[in-house]
Amino acid sequence: MILAVIFDLDGTLVQTERLKAQSYALAAVELGQGDFSEQDVTDAFIDVVGLSRQEVGQYLLERFDLEDKARDRMEAYNVSTPWQTFVQIRMKIYESMLEDPLVIVKHRCPYNLDLLIWAREARYKTGLATMSHCPQTHRVLQILDILNDFDFIATRDDVNNGKPDPEIYNLMAHELGILPDSGLVIEDSLTGVKAAISAGMGCVAVTSDFTRKSVHAAGLLDERWIVDNPSELKTVVKDYIDTSFG
Repeated sequence: MILAVIFDLDGTLVQTERLKAQSYALAAVELGQGDFSEQDVTDAFIDVVGLSRQEVGQYLLERFDLEDKARDRMEAYNVSTPWQTFVQIRMKIYESMLEDPLVIVKHRCPYNLDLLIWAREARYKTGLATMSHCPQTHRVLQILDILNDFDFIATRDDVNNGKPDPEIYNLMAHELGILPDSGLVIEDSLTGVKAAISAGMGCVAVTSDFTRKSVHAAGLLDERWIVDNPSELKTVVKDYIDTSFG
């Protein structure tokens, strides 16, 4: 029996994955100085959606041979590794994007947000489990006016291990006071799906252009519970809940 609906943030309630991809692409192009295009980096970002800043940074530095260029700027950013340089450049770009509320509103996911409203009205407990850090998370939630729509919010700052490790969903079950199999997670990425399943929770994946191929290819979810058209999400979630009663 489902007692709680738990949402991912990036790529699920708001398409900040697109903004993140763009910020990594702009940072990489700045370092590469014309050796490749923004689209090249955006395409490569698909392979690491949902991973930590360190993992994304290291992957893109290696993929586009940027380690030496990032290493040359370590002192300027007061960091000790090339990937930290890259992340610092990228974060400056990303934070400037988040400063414009219209950018966040433009990238919201209306059908997925509608599911949150429905879950609240249906008196399910609601949670947010995101790999974004606390300051960015709260800014996005405030702009979308949903900061108070969750019974518990967990960010990357609250756990030692990021998704696909189940730690954040284990924490969510504890704080919501539910058994894991009473939670239904709404995710967009393969790493998030893996985390939810490893925690013993149910999962419905609502995919994006960045995650659709990997979620289907993994075969971790019954195809019934993979939603490629967000307008169908609420219907699929209701079907999942009805099935869980059986």
